[in-house]
Amino acid sequence: MAFGDILEQAGGTGRFQVLHVTLLSLPICMMASHNLLQNFVAAVPPHFCRAPKNSSTSHLDHQVALLLTVPLDSEGKPSKCERYSAPQWHLLAENSTSTHTGGAVPSTLDPLSADLQGCEEGWEYNMTEMSSTIISEWDLVCNSRSLKQMGQSIYMGGVLVGAVVFGGLSDRFGRRILLILSYLLMAVSGTCTAFSPSFSLFCFFRFLSGMALSGLVLNAFSLIVEWIPTRVRTVVGTGCGYCYTVGQLILAGLAYYIRDWRWLTLTVSIPFYIAFLYSWWFLESARWLVLNGKSDEAVKNLRSVARINGRRAEVDKINTQMLQESMKKELSCCQGTHSALDLLRTPAMRTITIALCFVWFSTSFAYYGVSMDLQKFGVDIYLIQVIFGAVDIPAKVVITVSMSMIGRRLSQSGAMILSGIMILVNLLVPYEMQVLRTTFAVLGKGCLAAAFNCCYLYSGELFPTIIRQNGMGCVSMMARLGAMAAPLILILGEAMTWLPGLIYGVVPILAGGVALFLPETLAMPLPDTIQDAEERSLSQKSSNSLKKEDLVLKEANNSLLKDTI
Repeated sequence: MAFGDILEQAGGTGRFQVLHVTLLSLPICMMASHNLLQNFVAAVPPHFCRAPKNSSTSHLDHQVALLLTVPLDSEGKPSKCERYSAPQWHLLAENSTSTHTGGAVPSTLDPLSADLQGCEEGWEYNMTEMSSTIISEWDLVCNSRSLKQMGQSIYMGGVLVGAVVFGGLSDRFGRRILLILSYLLMAVSGTCTAFSPSFSLFCFFRFLSGMALSGLVLNAFSLIVEWIPTRVRTVVGTGCGYCYTVGQLILAGLAYYIRDWRWLTLTVSIPFYIAFLYSWWFLESARWLVLNGKSDEAVKNLRSVARINGRRAEVDKINTQMLQESMKKELSCCQGTHSALDLLRTPAMRTITIALCFVWFSTSFAYYGVSMDLQKFGVDIYLIQVIFGAVDIPAKVVITVSMSMIGRRLSQSGAMILSGIMILVNLLVPYEMQVLRTTFAVLGKGCLAAAFNCCYLYSGELFPTIIRQNGMGCVSMMARLGAMAAPLILILGEAMTWLPGLIYGVVPILAGGVALFLPETLAMPLPDTIQDAEERSLSQKSSNSLKKEDLVLKEANNSLLKDTI
């Protein structure tokens, strides 16, 4: 009897699994709110230089004062970072502007005809869309505009550090306690972010939120996968992915009604206090307990699951001897300690680790290259957020069917290659055709969302239980490196506007090719040891070799038959 059989004996898809997966999935909805929060709290409102105090233009109509003090940029709009050193009164006569009617801003001006200076008195912001953002509060514009991207990079840096820290700790101390701590850290750091008095403290608390997010994702997903049978992993994994999709729609709705960045940040953080309170009910993974010499506690948890599932007749049948016998092979292979080095120690694990690292890096790199800074599309940011979230629904339906029908390997590869093609095709569309450009971007983002959905399930099935968290932490770390690198590529666009899109498109196509080197896991039991992963890889290679030999023999027979005829 294998561990999967014992899990089925306790009620493989009973009330416990339904409640367990539901409670673990709910906080994932708000995870999207933190990941994409920057799109709204750091939205850049229209702005221009503030006129000097006690200026001679202070009594004039706003549009007239703007005409006299601020030059126009190349697009015919008030300059964001420069103003005239002195009011240009002659512009009133030249443009026939009346101070009583409010005046009209001229379509063309030659700012070189007057002395210009920076925004010495600060900026005025048009806050008709939002009441407050970190941009307007801390003047992160002009010479300080790069700080906006720095804030997001620091957050992703926290996610990166969290992947390393929580990945190793949860393999050592268990999934449950690290998940509980992650909920608490997310709630507290999010609250502190909302009340940050300075941009530096804002970045510090966002870094902690990023760390918490990694702990949340890694441990929640492991607890889900390790408490459900093999036959429903695809459906459950996809359902968890939909929680992130719903979270994107929730964020759009919350941001639409809450236009102050502090209240919005606080609103998306409060639910994690609730998750922290009910997370004490969660049961530690029985697989992890057995492999870490805690069989008695594993039996206790399995019996609790059987009771909740209404399998009272099976409660007494589950005992330590049965559990140890079912995992005798795994226990014999788990003597000693395991570390991240085991991810590269054997040939199969090297292939899996290196390939998955590139796949995760590329998926995250392209995903955040497309998803962040929604203002670049020239469409209402609330609408585009809804569209970007909604496209995940059909995308994940397709990838779920694909994973169940043709397997994980081809699904992962196909989703990434299609996403890259969509991004590259977008380069051929003229900038003026915003609707078509947005359409291709949405399709590309949908493919990347499908690829992410496949990543989580596929990686969890590829890494053995004894080093699963180390493995998930490693690939998650690579994903965060991709997310940190994505905004930096935009700098290249200042020299060649098409270059960022080219890079965002080529990288996932290359990763799609690399994914073909991974073994298939469809309908296969989770590997508990490194030896299990090696044996699976060898069996698939042998199967592929036999298929190739059969094809060669068939071709030889056909050739011989033709010659005979």
